Amino acid sequence: MQYLCLIYEEETEMLSRSAEEQEKIMADYWAFTNDVRDNGQLVAGEALMPTETATTVRVRDGNRVTTDGPFAETKEQLGGFYLLECKDLDEAIEQASRIPSAKYGSIEVRPIMVFDQQ
Repeated sequence: MQYLCLIYEEETEMLSRSAEEQEKIMADYWAFTNDVRDNGQLVAGEALMPTETATTVRVRDGNRVTTDGPFAETKEQLGGFYLLECKDLDEAIEQASRIPSAKYGSIEVRPIMVFDQQ
């Protein structure tokens, strides 16, 4: 089964880290990514640009409305994701706990809904 691990962290904290701290975190991310790739669990994963680059799109009464930034103000912002193939939720949670940002922010784990097309 596939699970989406959404990575949330405070952008201001992330952007205020020293170059050495950033290098350490990125090394931890590369190690995690290589591990889940090597064991066949990695389906996809990407980092996202900061929320200041986001655009929110809504359609109301047939009219498209766009606004800069995320829809809602939150303490932690979505910074990236991993889509992992895991045998069950327990394994997905185990892998999510290894994502480096779990130490600083939070990882939301959600199973992927499968639709049968006929």
